[in-house]
Amino acid sequence: MTDAGQAIIEEWLKIPEIRKEVQLDEWVVMPNHFHGIMVFKDDAGAIHETPSLMTVQRRRVMALSKLMGRFKMLSAKRINKIRQTPGSALWQRNYYEHVIRNELDLHRIREYITANPAQWEMDELHPQSIGRETNRGDS
Repeated sequence: MTDAGQAIIEEWLKIPEIRKEVQLDEWVVMPNHFHGIMVFKDDAGAIHETPSLMTVQRRRVMALSKLMGRFKMLSAKRINKIRQTPGSALWQRNYYEHVIRNELDLHRIREYITANPAQWEMDELHPQSIGRETNRGDS
């Protein structure tokens, strides 16, 4: 694990310390992305709506977006300090979220997360893949 990856892990693990109503489930740090499952207890007040359709004020009170924003900001600051690149963009602007509604969905996503490292060599952004032709069905 790189120092940058370790910073991501440490910031991720702080989330339940900050928000007691949040538990972390399966997660993995990849060379170019991160996957994680957050479990909100019944009283967490998580809101599942499209953030882009909401006012800035309303987005600020959303538990998930607030936690993700904090996680990304603090991990980026730490990584930029390590790399001596203050203020550089690290994370993409948004994030992908999916509400897990049942045990089957949870099991499927957990499997995806744990299997993801084995897929890294096939990732189009893997250093050995850059410049290599990929077959995506393009004509």
